[in-house]
Amino acid sequence: MVEKITSLDVARLAGVSQSAVSRVFTLGASASDATREKVMRAAEQLGYRPNTLARAMITGKSRVIGVVVAYLENQFYPMALEYLDRALKERGYHILLFMAKNDEGIGQIVEELLSYQVEGIITASVAMSSDIAKQCSDANIPVVMFNRGQETGGVAQVTSDNLQGGRIVAHFLAGCGHKKIAHISGWQGSSTGLDRMRGFVDGLKEHGLKPFAIEDGQYNQEIAAGIARKLCCTPDRPDAIFVGNDHMAFAVMDTLRFELGLSVPQDVSIVGYDDVPMSTWPAYDLTTIRQPINKMVTATVDLLMSHIERGATSERIQIPGPLKMRGSSRKPKGFTL
Repeated sequence: MVEKITSLDVARLAGVSQSAVSRVFTLGASASDATREKVMRAAEQLGYRPNTLARAMITGKSRVIGVVVAYLENQFYPMALEYLDRALKERGYHILLFMAKNDEGIGQIVEELLSYQVEGIITASVAMSSDIAKQCSDANIPVVMFNRGQETGGVAQVTSDNLQGGRIVAHFLAGCGHKKIAHISGWQGSSTGLDRMRGFVDGLKEHGLKPFAIEDGQYNQEIAAGIARKLCCTPDRPDAIFVGNDHMAFAVMDTLRFELGLSVPQDVSIVGYDDVPMSTWPAYDLTTIRQPINKMVTATVDLLMSHIERGATSERIQIPGPLKMRGSSRKPKGFTL
């Protein structure tokens, strides 16, 4: 039986203390270049790999952040995960990923995350009840909600300014001369879907307009496509549609063009929300509100680290995002945001 190589073996060969070995293999810990070089050379010679789980048991610090995501079909969330992973690694943390549809099953997932001794939790478009928030608070586990807000629970949250985003779309489409403007919203059980819709309705009101129709697309491409089919299958159709996110907007555009034979934007202008990479593809060239994902991720990680290092916070951060005008909408005359 081959004996397991330990940090003590590395320390002996490198001629340094065991704590020096630990510092070398701990992200963010200080160690001189000379010490680091000796330790890494000894570790390579012995074939040593640090035991992260054992270190967590000794120190009580797992250096793991639990991330709970509602779904990954929307390109926005794989992008967010990549940025979150990168930002957390720079702070010496790793992510443990769980999936939860909207607010279903989040209680069980939180139980599992606590059993893994995570040091914090980020929920991406997942709601948390006040009971679950209290459970995390009682366990001294900080939580930050990403791209979702809620009035109850006292949980820190980071979103784009969804109310303002919806209002910008309304002003833009009215400025393009549209009069019959429909909205296929995001899931109206979510703060993001509701706020974008409310901002849109308020923005239209400022131009003396009412929505041609408002339907809940539930962030689902098939549902959004069905709504578009219903709205646009007769001559009395909207001349513009604001879709609650890009993921649904792509399905709406495909339905209008390839099933109903309509032209975008000559017959119907389409505006989305998120500005995922596919929005710039020539096949879609989608006018959309850009969610400032880099700023949102930075704010989320900063809030979480602040909570871990200095105590609880229930701060709510809203970050404005610009409209990116492309070919799926008419061009306004002398319009400025």
